[in-house]
Amino acid sequence: MSTRPKGPKVHQYLFGRPRAATASGQSASTEMGGAAVALLAATRRRSTPPVASLLHRAARGLHEATAAAEEDKVRTRRRRSSSTRLLGPDISDTWDPDPRAAARQPPPRASAVDCESTATIIDGKSIAEDIRLQISEEVRQMKNAVGHVPGLAVVLVGNRKDSQSYVRFKVKGCEEVGIKSLLAELPENCTEDEVVDSVSRFNEDPSVHGVLVQLPLPQHVDEEKILNAISLDKDVDGFHPLNVGNLALRSRKPLFVSCAAKACLELLLQSGIDLMGKHVTIIGRSKVVGLPTSLLLQRHHATVSVIHAFTANPEEITRESDIVISAAGVANLVRGSWLKQGAVVIDVGTNPIEDPASDYGYRLTGDVCFEEAVTVASAITPVPGGVGPVTIAMLLANTLDSAKRVYGLSDSTP
Repeated sequence: MSTRPKGPKVHQYLFGRPRAATASGQSASTEMGGAAVALLAATRRRSTPPVASLLHRAARGLHEATAAAEEDKVRTRRRRSSSTRLLGPDISDTWDPDPRAAARQPPPRASAVDCESTATIIDGKSIAEDIRLQISEEVRQMKNAVGHVPGLAVVLVGNRKDSQSYVRFKVKGCEEVGIKSLLAELPENCTEDEVVDSVSRFNEDPSVHGVLVQLPLPQHVDEEKILNAISLDKDVDGFHPLNVGNLALRSRKPLFVSCAAKACLELLLQSGIDLMGKHVTIIGRSKVVGLPTSLLLQRHHATVSVIHAFTANPEEITRESDIVISAAGVANLVRGSWLKQGAVVIDVGTNPIEDPASDYGYRLTGDVCFEEAVTVASAITPVPGGVGPVTIAMLLANTLDSAKRVYGLSDSTP
C-alpha cells in the first residue's frame, strides 16, 4: 500500500497551519520553525524518494526562512547603551538657586554676644597650628638625619587675585615649617606646552617632593592634561587618577589624598565627631572636595549623600543629615532651614562678598549662612578660620610624607 501522503496534508506541511491570534502571542517565525521540524520528520518516515526529496527541500527552505526572520528580529532589538551614554553627560555644575532663595539676603552680621548661638565653633586655626608644629619638628629631624628637607613646587598660571592669595598662603606655610618652596609663574596667555614643561622640570628635580598646579587654569588650557602630567609620586594635591582610584578601593591605599578632603575629616575627628553609621551630606561633587571627601567618609563607614546642582530636593536631604559638608561655592546657599537640630556643619566655601567696611572692599563668607546655622547646629566651622588653614596644613603634611618615602624614613605620625 502506498505511503504517499494526500495532497491537502502535503500542503499543510509546506505552509503550516493558518495563524490564529493567541493569548501567548506566538510569532510567525516560531510557527515556521515548527513546520520545518514537521517536514524533516515526515522526510524520515517517507519511503518514496521523489516525495522525500521534495519534503527535504521544502524543510530546508522553511529553515532558511526561519533563520532569516530571526536575524531580522535580532537586528530590530534594542541595542545596549554606548559607553559614553552609560558614563553620563559631561555637564558642569552651575548652581542656580531658587529665585526666591536668592532674593533672601543674609541677616545682618551679628557679634558673638548678639548671636544666640548653641553651636560649638570648630577652630580650624588652632587645629592647623598644632599640625604645623608637629610637621616642623619632623622636618627638623629629617634635616638632621639625611641633610635634606622636603620641597614643594607650585605652578601658577595667570593673575587671578584669589589664586595669587592662595599661593602666598602656601608659600608662607612652607616657610613656617622649614619646607623649601619653589614657584613657577606663567602669564595668562601661555601655552599648554609651557605649563607642561614647568611641571616636567619639577618632576625631574630630586629636591622637589610635591608638585601642584594652582586651579583654576585659563580656559584655553586643558586642566586634565596638566594634572595628569604631574608625577604620581609628587601628586600632593591627590588629583592623579590612580590616587583617586585607590582611594575609592577600600583594599588599597593612595599615595596622597586631596588636602581639602583630609582637612574636613581632620576637623571632624579632632572635634570628637563619630562618623560610623552617621548620615553625612556633601554639597558639591568636585574632584577637589566633594568626590574625595565622599570616598574618604565611606572608608569611615559613614552613610554618604551627595547633592549637586541638579538635585531636586536638597533641603529635604540635608534636613535628614547628621553632618553637612558644603563645598558648592555659592554664598549663603545653606540656610538654617536646611539643617536639622544638632547637626554638625563643615563649611568649605570661601566666597568674596562686597563689604565697603573691609580694608579690601570685600569679605569672605562661606556656603552656609553662619548667622542662621549657628543657632541650629551643634558644631560649625567659621569662614574664614575653619577649613582653609587645615587644608594648607594637610598640603604640608602630604609634602612631608612624600619626602619620607624618598629618604626611606618611617612615618612617625600617630
